[in-house]
Amino acid sequence: MYYICLDIGGTSVKTAITDKNGNIYEQSSINIPKTLYEFTKSIFEYIKNAKVRYSIMGIAVSAPGSVDCKTGIIGGVSAIPYIHGPNWKKNLNTEFSLPVSIENDANCAAFSEVYFGKYNFIKDMAFLVCGSGVGGAIVKDGRIHHGKHLHGGEFGFMFLDISYSEKDRFRNLSELGSTQALVRKVKKIYPDKDMNGKMIFEAAENGDKNCLKAIDEFYSALAAGIINVQYIYDPEMIFIGGAISCNNTFINGLNKKTNEILDNLENFYKIRPVIKPATYRKDANILGALAHHLQEYS
Repeated sequence: MYYICLDIGGTSVKTAITDKNGNIYEQSSINIPKTLYEFTKSIFEYIKNAKVRYSIMGIAVSAPGSVDCKTGIIGGVSAIPYIHGPNWKKNLNTEFSLPVSIENDANCAAFSEVYFGKYNFIKDMAFLVCGSGVGGAIVKDGRIHHGKHLHGGEFGFMFLDISYSEKDRFRNLSELGSTQALVRKVKKIYPDKDMNGKMIFEAAENGDKNCLKAIDEFYSALAAGIINVQYIYDPEMIFIGGAISCNNTFINGLNKKTNEILDNLENFYKIRPVIKPATYRKDANILGALAHHLQEYS
């Protein structure tokens, strides 16, 4: 018995066939087309072909935006405007007569830790996804906390800075502590270079002083956000996801900066965040979608 897992991203839909234990049997991807019709057609074709080859028990979807797990409708905004509005649970169930689940992508990443991860004994955790912005999820008593408006864990909206000289210009964690924020900062220094996060860390390791300074400021912003999360929610662990979490230099540097900040504060900051990289890295959303599906239909 197998499950189809779909992870909708900004440029592609990652697909996987899994069993209930989280073993992945095959993976592929579907490029995001320009229209809803083409998108739906490509998804339906993939599922039809998978059903020929496997005994499929359900369809699990990870998606960006404010996902309503009960109705199957994706609210909010994302890089794919046309996915917002259709009832994906209803549409997929009507077409294939299979149980369908759908959950926010950051929540799915957190679910992968709760259900399959080596720290699945942790009941209270926060999960931050660092990429084009900073997304996240809150796990309370082993379950995702969605919040009244489905914005639970949207840590990127947290204000970190205010400039009174710029007409009360507020800047949030996504603007200051995301991988994209780091890239923007370095591109201002090197406008003719095609830079990404990986290249910036490599340049820093080779002694580039501008990249070293930008990374240090990036660590400071993200560490400040993590400390805020620790003292607002007080989780047992804070996990970091996104492609950058695969970089051990990043995780070590972030932990070092967090401790450095706390060392320089008054001694009533007694609690130190326990920061860990996401266990399943690139497969976190896929396995989290499966975990959410199994929990919903248990």
